Parts: sequence; C-alpha cells; structure tokens
Amino acid sequence: MFSIFPETTKRIVHASWFQRLIIATILLAGVLAGIETDAAAVVAHGPLLRVLDRVVLGIFIIEILLKLTASCPRPWNYFRDGWNVCDFLVVVLCLIPMDSQFAVVLRLGRTLRLLRLVSALPKLQLLVGALIKSFSSMGYVAILLGLMFYIYAITGVHLFGGHDAEHFGSLSLAFLTLFQTITLDDWKFLFASAKGSSPAIAAVYFVSFILIGTMIMLNLFIGIIMNSMAEMHTELDEYNAAKRDLAEKGSVLADLTALDAQLASLKTNLTGLRAKLQKDR
Repeated sequence: MFSIFPETTKRIVHASWFQRLIIATILLAGVLAGIETDAAAVVAHGPLLRVLDRVVLGIFIIEILLKLTASCPRPWNYFRDGWNVCDFLVVVLCLIPMDSQFAVVLRLGRTLRLLRLVSALPKLQLLVGALIKSFSSMGYVAILLGLMFYIYAITGVHLFGGHDAEHFGSLSLAFLTLFQTITLDDWKFLFASAKGSSPAIAAVYFVSFILIGTMIMLNLFIGIIMNSMAEMHTELDEYNAAKRDLAEKGSVLADLTALDAQLASLKTNLTGLRAKLQKDR
C-alpha cells in the first residue's frame, strides 16, 4: 500500500494537466502581484485578492507535498534539484506572517513566485541553464571589454577633455560617456560635442569604439551563449538517454521479479503435488 501511494503521486506530478494547472497558478500569482501595486484596486477588491492569494499559496504547498511524496522512500531527493529548492524557498517566504516586520520580504516572495514559471517550463530551464553555464566564459569577455573601456576612456580624456569637460573631463565621466556610446543612445550628440578640435580624430575614435564594442563584443557574447546552449542540449540528451536506460532496466528487473514469483509459486505447487502423490501411494 505504501509503495503504491508514491507511484500514484508521481503519476499526478508528471501528468500534463497538473503541469498546466501549476503554470496557470503561476500566471495568476503574477497577475495578483501586479494588481497589488494599485492601492485603489487593493481597497476595492482586498478580500477577493487575499482569498485568491491563499488559493495560489495552497496549490503551491500541495505541489511540494506531492513531489515530496513522489520522492519516497527518499524524500530528500526532492532537494537535490536546484529548481525544487528555489520553489521551496519562495513558498517559505510567502508563509511569513503578513503583519510582522517581514512584510516587505513577504511582498518580495509574492513577486518571486513568477520565477516558478522557469521551473515549470523545461525550455526556460534550458535557457537559464545555458546562461548560467556561460558565466565562466563571459568573465574573460568582460575582462577584455573592461580593458577596452579603460584604454578608450584614458584616450578620450587626453583627446577631448580640454574642450568637452562635460563628457570627458575625468576618467569616470569618460566611462559613463563610453557606456552611453556603446548602447548607441544619442551617440551623434556625443560625437558633435567631442569633434571640436579634430573631427577626423573624433570620427575614428567613436566609429572604432562602436565597431569593436557593439559588433565584436556582442558577437562574442552571443557565440558563448549559443555554445553553452549546445552543451546544455547535449547534456539534456545524455540525461534523457540515461533515464530511458534506467527505466528499461527497471522494467526488466520488474519482469525478472515477477518471473521469480511465478517460479516460486510453481515450485510450491510441484512440492504439494509431489507430497500428494507420495501420500496416495
């Protein structure tokens, strides 16, 4: 009986209707978090909003309990998945009493419930996993980008600081100007302010910085992310293959167990039949 219950909850957790229910609940939680930013809506519909919030929280708690039960007889396996830990912490934040000093944390927890959409959609998990996986490689690109910013900032202070102190009067102002330039936000105005002494030098300075910073660096970031996504796809395929192999081995083991039970029953029947024949003699 106790072995059947985890199997039942496991089927419920992995059912498509249950996944759709959780996604709909997460979207409802996001809508509630947005409505609660409107003071007039909270005053007008406060009781209804509180009821819906309790319903959302109750569904999330039931989901966690079902997943813990499905992990039996080793319920701690639930916490081996980082997404499950994230979901659990978000629900714990939402359980903090509203009238306490942690009211701000409670509101933050209600907002963070939208992050559960990532754990509910495997494609989003793949994308977020690829981004996290690319952080190590992005570090070197960030160092290269920072070095380029530093070189161009010093050069800009020496070239344009004398007549355009508003944008290149100091190293910090030059960094802010270069950041605005690399985002292509009104860079023509910055160019017009800096070209007073030498338009040709200013043109080479800004055009080269935009080409190197916007084109090359952006392509490096995109390349790293795409490579990380390819690695995540490979790891996911390997995980699914291993999962299928494990399921096939489990099926074979179950068949062998059933066969052993049948052989044991047959042996018992043969023993009884032999004893009956000996008795008849």
